[in-house]
Amino acid sequence: MNSPALCRILLVDDHPMMRRGIRQMLELEDDFEIVGEANHGEEALAMIEPLQPDLVLLDNNMPQMNGIETLRHLRNLSFSGKVLLFTVSDAEDDIRDALRLDADGYLLKDMEPELLVQYIRDAMDGTLVISPGLTQVMAQALRSPPRQPEVELTERERQVLKTIASGYSNKVIGHKLGITEGTVKVHVKNLLHKLGLRSRVEAAVWAMEHLRH
Repeated sequence: MNSPALCRILLVDDHPMMRRGIRQMLELEDDFEIVGEANHGEEALAMIEPLQPDLVLLDNNMPQMNGIETLRHLRNLSFSGKVLLFTVSDAEDDIRDALRLDADGYLLKDMEPELLVQYIRDAMDGTLVISPGLTQVMAQALRSPPRQPEVELTERERQVLKTIASGYSNKVIGHKLGITEGTVKVHVKNLLHKLGLRSRVEAAVWAMEHLRH
């Protein structure tokens, strides 16, 4: 009889006692192997390449880099494994952001241990797993528009945004601000990422709505 394929799991949570409890529980299963633990998102990202986990069990409320932002970076890195948010937050914004970033599941920490084990197996089989009781919240979250990002812009970024809103090209913006056209391109790319926007047009609209002085 063949042994079940091992699921290599990376635990990401800023509470050591929580990580220890999850590790002890999951290691009782023959098909789970805990290959690493991370205290926050940045630490987890550094572990992905050397550890090559099959699944990341990811807390959301962490210092330095929360779970949603960590998930965003994992997707940008083209991480091919599964990612489950495992958190105390049932906030609609968090659920929407997680699902729009292609999380493989959104689970609440108050669930029964046996259910977590089953959900991990289901996720590895390709099922989107959601905690019981979150179905209505999930449906509403997917119907709601994305929240406006709350960001702090540097003075230079504000200058670039204002000139974008005026319709200037990168070359003209560079001339006006005394920087190279290449530097302007970098600022524009960073701004679009920071604001969660897709184009200069969206950036111009955002600037007109938010930069009123």
